[in-house]
Amino acid sequence: MFDILIKNAELITNDESKPLITCGYIGIKDGRIAFISDSLPENAEAREVIDGRNKIAMPGLVNAHSHSAMTLMRNYADDMALEKWLFDNIFPVEAKLTDKDVHWGTMLGISEMLKSGITAFADMYMFMDEVARAVTETGIKANLCKSPVQFFEDGQLKRLDKSQGTIDYYNSYHNSADGRIKVFVEIHSVYMFNENTLRNAAQLAKQLNTGIHIHLLETVAEVESSNKDYGMTSIEICRETGVLDVPVMAAHCVHLTDSDLRIMQEKKASVVHNPTSNLKLGSGIARVPDMMDMGINVCLGTDGAASNNNLNMFEEMNLAAILHKGIAMNPQLMKAQDVLKMGTVNGARAIGFDDTGVLSEGMKADIILVDTDKPHFYPKNDPMAMIVYSAQAADVDTVIVDGSILMKNREFTHIDEEKIKFEVESLSKRLLGR
Repeated sequence: MFDILIKNAELITNDESKPLITCGYIGIKDGRIAFISDSLPENAEAREVIDGRNKIAMPGLVNAHSHSAMTLMRNYADDMALEKWLFDNIFPVEAKLTDKDVHWGTMLGISEMLKSGITAFADMYMFMDEVARAVTETGIKANLCKSPVQFFEDGQLKRLDKSQGTIDYYNSYHNSADGRIKVFVEIHSVYMFNENTLRNAAQLAKQLNTGIHIHLLETVAEVESSNKDYGMTSIEICRETGVLDVPVMAAHCVHLTDSDLRIMQEKKASVVHNPTSNLKLGSGIARVPDMMDMGINVCLGTDGAASNNNLNMFEEMNLAAILHKGIAMNPQLMKAQDVLKMGTVNGARAIGFDDTGVLSEGMKADIILVDTDKPHFYPKNDPMAMIVYSAQAADVDTVIVDGSILMKNREFTHIDEEKIKFEVESLSKRLLGR
């Protein structure tokens, strides 16, 4: 007997052997996909049956770069360049954050992500114990990272060695929550670290046998500061300090030279494309088609809600698909099926979950159902194009993670959405002086 049976759904599988199934069936047992086919098995029974008529079932989306608690600063400090936005506006607010703030800000971020079909995300922030608690409580998957450097003390920007805290965090949370949490080492950026702290962070990641999550070459200002401080690009200094000798999720990567691209290819680093945030902050546009041509694993992220201003991966997929077509004046770039992989399986690999992102037997049952019985989907032609070019976050009907239904008919099964909104509104007023 299956725990859950999804029937009569159109399936986007990401499985090269059968990427699309027009009318399919998925049997879920013990958190994994036990059966998938275009015909129902004989005498199939399930504790719960989901009718997938007028729905697309597909792998859950993966937000490979976010700062979920920055929902607290949504629609604050807009329309300015990254350096002014970050140093003059965001850092002063973050210096006032408490563990309670981060918990509820993360709960809001997770609820928003689940409602938009995100089943796993990568998060880089502070008070990361509270982020882990929120992940554990909500049922989502996450790659969480902990910095070996503390930047704030008594409201002041400092650089304090906290390597033991990173080790303790890894030991406490890596593979916790029934395997739903992975832990990487955080390097905020080359410009916030220095050569010694970069080397130490790289060595720590090697010691823990884990990866690194880093902001890399997001702006022209970073290019200039790296050349001034080191006489080389940020990617070159990462290579020299060993940062690229472990699995790396490099967010942004907007201003890469040809040499930088070759280094990323050689080191098999993953790049997280954040098109909305990069455009909104005026940071530039990453050379994603070049990266993909070189076989670099490119995935997608929203960045934080303070620079996006939402956590909507459907928007990121749509923008990633059309942006590069327009720049290159080549409509064949960034095809829908490739962008779908960026938003699902590529991200899953980057954040350390190798058993999700594809609908096939034996894989984890991280599945979303998208309601396509809406005017903007008709006539129903190419399902991959429907998801990338037509779908909205509000079209997500059902979310399943590790075989557990977290949302059905757009209603959470065990998250108190109203309480989250109440808490966040109250905390935001204190933080932002409203």
